[in-house]
Amino acid sequence: MEAIVVLVVFLLLVLIGVPISWSIAGVSLLTLFYSDVAFSVLPMKMVGGVNTFTFLCIPFFIFAANIMSRGGITKRIFLFCDAICGHFSGGLAHANVLASMLFGGISGASNADAVGLGAIEIEMMTEKGYKRSYSAAVTAASAILSSIVPPSNIFIVYAVTAGTVSVSAMFIGGIVPAVVLTALLIALNVYYAKRYNFPKNEKFAGWRHVGKTALQTLPALFMPIIILGGILGGVFTPTESSVVAGAYALVVSAFVLRNLTWRDVYEALVESAKMTAVVMFIIAVAAAMGWGITTMRLPQKISEWCLTFAHTKLQFMMLCFALLVIIGMLVDVTPAILIIVPILVPAARAFGVDMLYFGLFVAMTLTMGLVTPPVGMLLFTTSTVAKIDLSAMYKAILPYALVEILFCILLIFAEPVLLFLPGLFGY
Repeated sequence: MEAIVVLVVFLLLVLIGVPISWSIAGVSLLTLFYSDVAFSVLPMKMVGGVNTFTFLCIPFFIFAANIMSRGGITKRIFLFCDAICGHFSGGLAHANVLASMLFGGISGASNADAVGLGAIEIEMMTEKGYKRSYSAAVTAASAILSSIVPPSNIFIVYAVTAGTVSVSAMFIGGIVPAVVLTALLIALNVYYAKRYNFPKNEKFAGWRHVGKTALQTLPALFMPIIILGGILGGVFTPTESSVVAGAYALVVSAFVLRNLTWRDVYEALVESAKMTAVVMFIIAVAAAMGWGITTMRLPQKISEWCLTFAHTKLQFMMLCFALLVIIGMLVDVTPAILIIVPILVPAARAFGVDMLYFGLFVAMTLTMGLVTPPVGMLLFTTSTVAKIDLSAMYKAILPYALVEILFCILLIFAEPVLLFLPGLFGY
């Protein structure tokens, strides 16, 4: 009964518009009340929740993305992708998807993609004759790539929360699904381009122009290579790689691109501090709530419930899929992982699910929920950036959302595929 009350209170707080961090904090107090524990435990658990060395990755990756964006690299990425495929029918739509995948290696966050890169993409596509609602739909659908292309903040959060998974393994595991999803989105763009005869550049800009834009974009493209190469080569740990990324972004933007001022650095530091504060507060209150629900034995109860309704590993994964999509629509990915992973992990282990595979599946399915109508959180962000009604956004995003949901369902049957690349590196 207590578990139902906790769940209902949390959903009500979210649905009436209470910020997710305060919703989690309220439920944390409720779990402490049911556990008959002094409320003074709350700040202790909050501090303990963020007192993890690995979480140092988050502020440095956020800082690196902010510096690169202010250094002018965002538009250069899109122009580079346009130079490659802009002469194809629907070329700007393809460039939109490719740019999101490349930008994901810098930002690691879908909302940053939709707000930063998305504003440029939507305006350029609209000027070329694409419907604004379609431009917004492609932007939202491709923005989720930023959450699964390494380095991804949500992969870091899952690895720390699960406790038995390496951040490096999560980074490597995200490469193949990111490439496959990119290909699927481009394939859907090709279909719409042929059906509606979308505009394209009159002719191929030439390899000289491609080389020029590539040279301008190259410093940014080296960042994910340096991060993954350094980790896999044993040069530095994932936490140390975030510091390297921040320093690299600063040097490149200031001395190579020469588009960075002291004011830009100050603003990037302030923005990074604000974003980090929000993320870390969510992690802190989620840690307290996690301790509370564990004290209530909620994970064990959920595990027993899953074992009652799911008798095979496949049935359990399908049950998780439905649950994760719904949660992904209502809650941002980071707090969702912090809430749901401690609850589902005991049941997943009972069914013999590999924790690395489960982490990739959870992260990607929750991310797909961001663009699933009617309440996918990324739809609100993108419609605001595009300045269109949500109804138009819903209609345009539906085919892309269906493709991405189908992609997640296929992941249920693709455990060997997801684990192949990490396995090559000994994970």
